[in-house]
Amino acid sequence: MKAPILASWFGRGAIAAPPDIASATLRSDRFRLEREGEWRRLEKIVARMEKGGLRRIADADLLALPTLYRTAVSSLAVARETSLDAATLAYLEALVQRAWFQVYGPRRGFAGWLRDFLLGGWSRAVRAIWLDICIALFVMVAGSVVGWLLVAQDEAWYYRLVPGSFIDTRVPGASREELLQSLATEDSTAGLSTFAAQLFSNNSAVCILAFALGFAFGVPTLMLLVHNMALLGAMLWLFNGQGLTLELAAWLSVHGTTEIFGILLSGAAGLHIGRNMAFPGARPVLAAASEAGQRGAVVMVGVVIMMIIAALLEAFPRQLVEGAGARLMIGGMMLTFWLAYFFLYRPARQPGDGG
Repeated sequence: MKAPILASWFGRGAIAAPPDIASATLRSDRFRLEREGEWRRLEKIVARMEKGGLRRIADADLLALPTLYRTAVSSLAVARETSLDAATLAYLEALVQRAWFQVYGPRRGFAGWLRDFLLGGWSRAVRAIWLDICIALFVMVAGSVVGWLLVAQDEAWYYRLVPGSFIDTRVPGASREELLQSLATEDSTAGLSTFAAQLFSNNSAVCILAFALGFAFGVPTLMLLVHNMALLGAMLWLFNGQGLTLELAAWLSVHGTTEIFGILLSGAAGLHIGRNMAFPGARPVLAAASEAGQRGAVVMVGVVIMMIIAALLEAFPRQLVEGAGARLMIGGMMLTFWLAYFFLYRPARQPGDGG
């Protein structure tokens, strides 16, 4: 037979406790004895749930769980109000806390959430904003064309569109050899890890900004996409002038098929918020923005993963793999993977999956 939760603080020997303390102890013992059976049963159910989830719980215990939990909460409230002994109070607080996590707490740990996210939740969120992806893709292509045309009309635009950090030998008037050298591989991997970290930081900042600007009805997001892709158009114009369009495309494809895809998704997620705020339909504006924001946030978690992959591809394979064919193969494989994952991979939704 199990020992009681709280043993009496006073012996039954020759020294008698003061009447008021003895009375309080008696009330505590009576309170405990009247409810201890239900507490013990709740404790056993919670312990089995902690070890093996709902599979280890009998139907009768599962049906009784809410009632037992409410009883324990009520007992805890009474214990606090009437200042019962510290041991009983501590036991009830721990029991109620454990039971709360089983009754109301999250049903999945991080590993379970990540599995569901990667195996359906992320791709469903991306497909849900397909219209915004189409709009963002159109804007990005238009931005590249605008960048090309502006620089073709006036070379001064090149220096306005291309950041100073990009301008080394890659400037209007550079020779074919100088441009080819800018696409050359590195002799060693020294420093490439630091380079990857810097790339991830820069790429993530652009994506987060594109998403965050969506609250202003998506207009700043579209402007940011145009500006970033105008830079690409200017670079394509420069290399095309020396007949190096294929070499530049191969060099960019290694990481660009992941990086630009991530920028596309982040812009689409921001645009999704702005479009729902501008056209909420029958919903209140805040409700529409909240719903779109939750969906966009799921997309953005995945975009961060894409930026990590893009940074690693940009820092290592792009810098170490030589030859347009090999580079195009890496870029093509990454693009095929992302397209298949987002639009062809459609696992069945699991019960309780909110992705």
